[in-house]
Amino acid sequence: MLVKQKIRSLLVSAVGMCMAAIVLTVSCSANPASATTVYADTKRSEAITKETISLLEGLQSANRQVSAAILPSVVTLSVTEIKKVRNPLSGDGFPWFFFGMPNQENGEKSDDKDSGGQEYKAEGMGSGVIVRKSGNTYYVLTNQHVTGSAEKITVKLYNGHTAEGKLVGGDQRRDIALVSFESTEKDIVIAELGNSEAVEVGDIVFAVGSPLGYVSTVTRGMVSAVGRSGGPNNNINDFIQTDAAINQGNSGGPLVNIYGQVIGINTWIASSSGGSQGLGFSIPINNVKAAIDSLISDGKLKYGWVGVQLVSADETMLKALKVEDKAGALAIDVFLSSPAFKGGIRPGDFVIKLNGKEVKNVDQLVRDVGDLRSGTTAEFVVIRDGAEQKLSVKIEERDQKIVTDSSKIWPGFVPYELTEDVRDKLKLDKKQNGVLVTNIRNKTPAVIVGLKSGDIITAVNDTPVNNTREFYRELSKAKKEVWFDVLREGQMLSTLRFKF
Repeated sequence: MLVKQKIRSLLVSAVGMCMAAIVLTVSCSANPASATTVYADTKRSEAITKETISLLEGLQSANRQVSAAILPSVVTLSVTEIKKVRNPLSGDGFPWFFFGMPNQENGEKSDDKDSGGQEYKAEGMGSGVIVRKSGNTYYVLTNQHVTGSAEKITVKLYNGHTAEGKLVGGDQRRDIALVSFESTEKDIVIAELGNSEAVEVGDIVFAVGSPLGYVSTVTRGMVSAVGRSGGPNNNINDFIQTDAAINQGNSGGPLVNIYGQVIGINTWIASSSGGSQGLGFSIPINNVKAAIDSLISDGKLKYGWVGVQLVSADETMLKALKVEDKAGALAIDVFLSSPAFKGGIRPGDFVIKLNGKEVKNVDQLVRDVGDLRSGTTAEFVVIRDGAEQKLSVKIEERDQKIVTDSSKIWPGFVPYELTEDVRDKLKLDKKQNGVLVTNIRNKTPAVIVGLKSGDIITAVNDTPVNNTREFYRELSKAKKEVWFDVLREGQMLSTLRFKF
């Protein structure tokens, strides 16, 4: 703790005093040319005061101490992965080379002879940070896109020694992976994990890794933003943005605060050139602390599952549901017989709290639900028809087969408000009420009952609905079966009945 306090004191005082020294230096002459002449005619020892040198030495000492604290726990990973490409001139032809063979849609593997596939070894390099030790086994946290499904991993330590790495497990949604290696060395350092919830814009941070193959590289910057969304492969993290230089090869390396603690795992950069442009993004370490245990024990993350498909509603939808002043996530579909359905969550519910924690956005709610343990009970607070409701849901483990079963997705389409603009585009009567049917999912109940995109639903179970809010209200009341009255191409008709 004394070392941390000393580092912090050095950094804070040095930065502040250096700024003061810069101001004094600039203000010594109103004429830039004159100032240049004075500097040119003055000995360097006189131009740089002892106070300035002392301040810069303090800053330099702080940088050295932080670097010395984190570097021994950072490793370089050399990865060999077996990949396969499909011959575009064989099998089913050229287009499938880009879009995937039909029998690959559900993760089925095809025969190489039929697909014309060829295997090759892909080699790559990334970074990692040692986060745990058990006996002679050390665990390295890195990115999933660094390891992939690696056939061979070589771990290069800070002291130059190498060890054979083993892929413990990984998770693509969070883009994290864990690699282990064996060693009897005594000087291997375990990194200390910090608290990313305490990170604020303007904090001084250090990015460490092997950019472009240059191992043990340290760059310094500050936190530019927190809570950033986006990233490749539908990543569900809320990233820390930094201007500390990050390049290819930094992936998997730590982002460190002034106490030498890991607060993030460097993951991706936003760049038009492929190089650092001051837009680097790191996974907050709090997002993956619990995942480390799961990867060690199970080789994968066991996500809690509720059975709700969530969206970030646009302004029109939020106004229609009268929740435009609320932060949360809209349940657009609910899986039949899922924990959510059994617990009373219905399509159109606007989720604002989970176990007392306010919901900021969809990605945050997905992460928080994923961290819930199977068998536990969670309390959701939702807004339905303008009123808050508390609902208890017993969490189950996420099963990919169930998640991809479209026949269980209820209702399987997105209703949209009939605004004046929508009525004009569809050439509807200005007094026409109801909701527009959009985004119908294949094999869902919406298809089974006979709905089509562009239909206008005017009633649910013979009860007229004028807008989206009324539609969701009546849909939530349905207990045993549901049918819709729709306007289609100027004709009124009723759909088939869907029984729960």
